Amino acid sequence: MSGADRHRPSRLAAPGDEPAGPPVEQVPLEHGPDLWRIRSFDAARQVLRARHLTTQAGFTAERIPRGIFRRHPILISDGESHDSQRRELARFFAPAVIADRYGERIDALAQDTVGRVAETGRCRLDEVALHFSVAVTSEVVGLTESSIAGMSRRLEGFFTQPPVDLAAPGWGRTRKQWLQAAVNGLVPIVRFYLADVRPALRARRRRQRDDVLSHLIGAGHSTSDILVECVTYGTAGMVTTREFITMACWHLLSDGELGAEYLAADRPRRLEILEEIIRLEPVVGHLFRRTQADIEVTAPDRTVTIPAGDLIDVCVRATNTDEEAMGSEPHSLCPVRHTAEAVPAVGMSFSDGAHKCPGQSLALFETDALVHRLFDRGPRLVAEPEIGWDSVISGYRLRGLQLAFDECSGPERRLS
Repeated sequence: MSGADRHRPSRLAAPGDEPAGPPVEQVPLEHGPDLWRIRSFDAARQVLRARHLTTQAGFTAERIPRGIFRRHPILISDGESHDSQRRELARFFAPAVIADRYGERIDALAQDTVGRVAETGRCRLDEVALHFSVAVTSEVVGLTESSIAGMSRRLEGFFTQPPVDLAAPGWGRTRKQWLQAAVNGLVPIVRFYLADVRPALRARRRRQRDDVLSHLIGAGHSTSDILVECVTYGTAGMVTTREFITMACWHLLSDGELGAEYLAADRPRRLEILEEIIRLEPVVGHLFRRTQADIEVTAPDRTVTIPAGDLIDVCVRATNTDEEAMGSEPHSLCPVRHTAEAVPAVGMSFSDGAHKCPGQSLALFETDALVHRLFDRGPRLVAEPEIGWDSVISGYRLRGLQLAFDECSGPERRLS
């Protein structure tokens, strides 16, 4: 195996209590319909592409009240309404649009961010990534009338939530915990609306711009609909990209050869490396769907019929290491990976089907913009992050990764 093709270390973040099992596993639940765990990539794709046969069940979507919305938010909508919303917003997130319309601005934000942290000599990367990802998302969405630091704090407030288990009675929460979750969610929403959304709405009602917020106003969405969409895009753009920026740097600094290859490569090649990292380290580890009709799913070992009303758990970390789809040594990082035909390099890390993440191109582009400029300054890893797990998004949370840009001493690794 050549240097370019050699397989590198396995995952840096893996929950110790995640059960292993067959490609498709039926788990009887005492309190109601059964749970089905999907670990086969092909079976997962069948489920996620079973249009009109399933509905969104992740992110506590089934507990979000829908009657107050004229149109359901894109995160929890399904069917024709969801398809219409996706078509309307596609022009803001297409790869060519990201590069042509936002590319220079994202690069400038990355340059400014790295310049400031390099001057200080050291930084905590998850905090830098938070402010940068919020700044980028605010440009695309149109939340540009308030400070990035303040908006970052308000968006972080949404994730002070009790743990959740979709397979448990009451989603694993007591009545008191649901009440606490409502309070913990509503207070940040009010602050976010008053400080960030309302000023942006007023500015765009005076003069519309080419962003998501202006589109929603022009399409006749109510203020409550727009607020929830802004929460969705703000939190999704912040959480997933923030964690991935930290994870990508961690991998690239942990493997000097890979980091040097990334630093020397052109953007298309750098994006390939980032795609392999997020395949191995998906930010969202589980995707949940509720069946609305019987679904027949063919797995490598058998064909099953999943009854209407059952809960499906697409285990992303497992589907992304399915050897039939991902090739040899799927649990290792290989930047020159040859996947099976029609299998994307990122696996299921951005989902698939109707709810495939529209921000995939934006997330990869902005991650590369920041990480490449950081590596151009010769950072040293002075502290690895602590790994936590967020049950609402079923994903990892990395905090405390420290980078230094000076010659201070200590147990650090330098990109060489």
